Amino acid sequence: MAIIEVEIEINATVDKVWDVISDIDNEPKFWKGTKEIKNISKDGNTVNREITIAFRDQKCLQEVKLKPKEKIEAKFTKGIINGEKIISLIPKDEKTILHTIWDIKLTGMMGMFTGMIKKHIKSGTEQALQSIKEEIER
Repeated sequence: MAIIEVEIEINATVDKVWDVISDIDNEPKFWKGTKEIKNISKDGNTVNREITIAFRDQKCLQEVKLKPKEKIEAKFTKGIINGEKIISLIPKDEKTILHTIWDIKLTGMMGMFTGMIKKHIKSGTEQALQSIKEEIER
């Protein structure tokens, strides 16, 4: 499994950061590795969806759990990626630390490339968090 951790400090309250990141349909705007999202079902704060990732336009199924103003857990349930991405909000005075941790591996024969894509995912996550920060702090 590849563990990837990235965080950024945002000059905004948890409420303001949550308003932006909890709009999960807007994910491709910030996360360049996510090309397209198709929601399949929604039950309360749990959304099942199909995402198309930039890596060879592969489709993956995800179960996303929103824990308001605390975290978003996206579990990959089918496709080339196995594992999860967790985005947490940590209040710090009048600011918020946006913390992302991936615990993933590529499935099947692609598993041998997990290490190679780790750097790519870390870079994409850093870009996504920077874009979120810029959107909120404007």
